[in-house]
Amino acid sequence: MLIASKSDMHQADPITPELLAVARSDAPADLALANARIINVFSGEIITGTILIHQRRIAAVLSGGEPYRSLRTADCAGSFVAPGFIDAHMHVESTMMPPSEFVTLASPHGTTGVVLDPHEIANVLGIPGIRALMDNARGVPLHCMFAASSCVPSCHLETSGARLEAADLAPLFDDDRVVALAEMMNFPGAALGDPGVLAKINLGLTRRIVDGHAPGLTGRWLQAYAGAGISSDHECTRIDEAREKLRAGIRIFIRQGSAARNLEALLPLITDATRSRFCFCTDDRHPADLKIEGHIDHVVRLAIAGGLDPVAAITIGSFNTAQHYRQRDRGAVAPGYFADLIVFDDLKAPRPRQVYFEGALVAEHGNYLPIPSNPAQAAKKFPASAVRLPPNLTEASFRVPAPKDAHTHPQAPPRIRVIGMDPHQLVTEHLTMDASVKDGAIVPDIGRDLLKMAVIERHKGGGNIGLGFVKGFGLKRGAIASTVGHDAHNLAIVSTNDADMLAAARALSQAGGGQCAVVDGRVLSLLPLPIAGLMSDQPSETLIKQQHALHEATRTLGCPHADPFMPLSFMPLPVIPQLKLSDLGLVDVEKFALVGLVVS
Repeated sequence: MLIASKSDMHQADPITPELLAVARSDAPADLALANARIINVFSGEIITGTILIHQRRIAAVLSGGEPYRSLRTADCAGSFVAPGFIDAHMHVESTMMPPSEFVTLASPHGTTGVVLDPHEIANVLGIPGIRALMDNARGVPLHCMFAASSCVPSCHLETSGARLEAADLAPLFDDDRVVALAEMMNFPGAALGDPGVLAKINLGLTRRIVDGHAPGLTGRWLQAYAGAGISSDHECTRIDEAREKLRAGIRIFIRQGSAARNLEALLPLITDATRSRFCFCTDDRHPADLKIEGHIDHVVRLAIAGGLDPVAAITIGSFNTAQHYRQRDRGAVAPGYFADLIVFDDLKAPRPRQVYFEGALVAEHGNYLPIPSNPAQAAKKFPASAVRLPPNLTEASFRVPAPKDAHTHPQAPPRIRVIGMDPHQLVTEHLTMDASVKDGAIVPDIGRDLLKMAVIERHKGGGNIGLGFVKGFGLKRGAIASTVGHDAHNLAIVSTNDADMLAAARALSQAGGGQCAVVDGRVLSLLPLPIAGLMSDQPSETLIKQQHALHEATRTLGCPHADPFMPLSFMPLPVIPQLKLSDLGLVDVEKFALVGLVVS
């Protein structure tokens, strides 16, 4: 059963005379949290007192032993009480769960709000996919806010399942849960004043705000990007980059997810003078990481361990995000605010012992209290999507012919562009290496960790296959493959040989999407993702077990990484530097253009 919530629409839950009567002490509160050490995000203080809750909101915050009336009292016995955490930017599809199942893992970690950019499912299913995700989020004990996906596809250098223009996005803003135009990844288009891009930006500025996405952008181009009205950026990896964006009026979302982890590098930039200009986000978070390490609570603990004042860290993880998205009644323990609260015992390492959502206890001692909905039933509400392979796909489809003169100059092999993968960052290196040539084809070289990569267009079955080479995955045999490939989510494969590439592609096509590990033509492990090839229709416990089995299988292939599928998912993304591979071919992101495999 899902908790009924009227907070999907602000107008459906106005301030009531009854709430004000409780505040005046003319009527009893529904619940009092007594003897609490209350985190005040406005003053930076910790005040001992009592929180009075009526219906879904906080009626009053009393200090000391001030008398009160309530129908029920919970003695906090000196525990700390703070506002629930809010993720400033994430893609719930990257958790491989729809919101109705995601909440079962996020809520015990104190998450009471998320800003979801549904552009993963939008790239596969378009507006119907976005609306299905929003429908799934209704009624969950979590403030699911949405940002209308601005870049579907991310740019012209890939093929997605849908294309969304400003006119397509405009009706989404009629829903009050849509709080922004999502990350504007086409920063060249924004800075150059492209008419289609500006139409989307002006839509966002007219109706809400516009979030950004501009890795490495500095100088005059940054000035133009900020001047277009961009309000935030979550792609900073260096402190000098973040400082320049901060000075340009852009709020910095410090990202600490499963793939990109930028907190350590950016934390020194947070001072008393700047801390109101920061938020925390995860962007992409895998289910096992979410369950074991945590969500925004994990980022807060890391920030405190890195030297940030605990009250400041909690404020950044809650109130600042609510302020950025103009949510006047979230992110603070104060009169009139929603009673979204966490109770914890250690200020230096906050771990929620109890979590309240709109005054209802929804998690305790790490356990989600409401009985989860049936995710398989929820999945049936999503539009169907198939994984369509090119017609007549064979091993030969993956062959990379060597230059015609390669066999005549065996001592001078051709130089090729190679994607250099870092398992902890979304950016890649643009390497050049000597190719290995055999039987007139450029082939993988396992000894140098030079593996073949393919990206197959899967939405329309048009036949596009981008081929290239990547260094960093460490496979000694077999192949790994995934239909999670940001942002177009075509089918991405990394392999030591063409036969296993073909076997992996066929396995995921038959499964309707997912991730797999293959060796000698045999599927070692398969994680089915039948919802748009992105999300599971299973409970979180089953999903985590399936993912664990998949990771174990990749280790038998020689892969040294705990989760190679997360970096694999970003290898096709043509808007994050430096070298990427889409279904159209190799992309030099700094030139924003397709380039050949062989270096002239």
